[in-house]
Amino acid sequence: MRRFLPDTFTLLLVLTVALASVLPISGAPAEWFGLATKIAIGLLFFLHGARLSRDVVLAGILHWRLHLVILATTFCFFPMLGLAAGLIPESILPPALYTGILFLCVLPSTVQSSIAFTSMAGGNVPAAICAASASNIFGMFLTPLLVGLLFTASGQGGFSLDALEQILLQLLAPFLLGQILQPWIGDFIRARKTLLMPVDRGSILMVVYLAFSEAVTEGLWHTFSARDIAVVIGLDILLLAIVLLVTMFGSRKLGFSREDEITITFCGSKKSLASGVPMANVIFAGQSIGSIVLPLMLFHQIQLMACAVIAQKYAEHGRRRLEAAAAAEPARS
Repeated sequence: MRRFLPDTFTLLLVLTVALASVLPISGAPAEWFGLATKIAIGLLFFLHGARLSRDVVLAGILHWRLHLVILATTFCFFPMLGLAAGLIPESILPPALYTGILFLCVLPSTVQSSIAFTSMAGGNVPAAICAASASNIFGMFLTPLLVGLLFTASGQGGFSLDALEQILLQLLAPFLLGQILQPWIGDFIRARKTLLMPVDRGSILMVVYLAFSEAVTEGLWHTFSARDIAVVIGLDILLLAIVLLVTMFGSRKLGFSREDEITITFCGSKKSLASGVPMANVIFAGQSIGSIVLPLMLFHQIQLMACAVIAQKYAEHGRRRLEAAAAAEPARS
């Protein structure tokens, strides 16, 4: 039963949304808090860059077919599903929540949980590290470009070059600085994951609190009903189920090994909350992003619960295969 319960970070997200609903920040304090949030997000991406070993990148980058499939799933197949969701009538899916669904579909994959589930299931961990990291690096360029392309096509508004510039300055520049300094500080940072986790999680909580404070001030919870939230949850589940099935069975049809299938399944089906919330804060600056990140926050918990079950099933199947192979070995000899 524990695998179906929310993790600590999800509980903190719920508490943050509750706090923003009861005590939203606004005015001058919100401006200062927003500045502190930008600094925290810059530090977060600096640490991501410093953690990523170049040896890992070089070891995994040669497996180009696997990476191409994951990137195509993340930045082509997912967005097509997002556009298809636009066929749902506005009476069922309000436009503001559809914007959140479409934004969810153009985000990069997660890093930590993709690698963790791949390892748990017995997949190709070096390739997962490289693929998930590459997804986030490419996402800094592809996500804003896809927002410009798909949001204009769906009538949700376009994307400005100013937003791309802000993403490059706030997210990519700190990441590249971390990569430059990685040979000197990488080992130090990787050895202190527990100490640095508050920066990782805290920066996301800060953005969520600021976003939902603005949304609550503008009447978020009076705008959407419980039925609207249920529709978003149902769509999140449907999106995840479709992509999991396509990555799982599609990788088999393409002739990938079991280890690579696991990597494609977990890296291709995830969407990053850690990258998505800061990007939404930049791309949709001046707008109420509470409704935009709400589908992503719900998807975050759904993907964790579903992938935990799938990873355990893969692991159990792998153990049975090893036991069967061990039992068959004496018979051959």
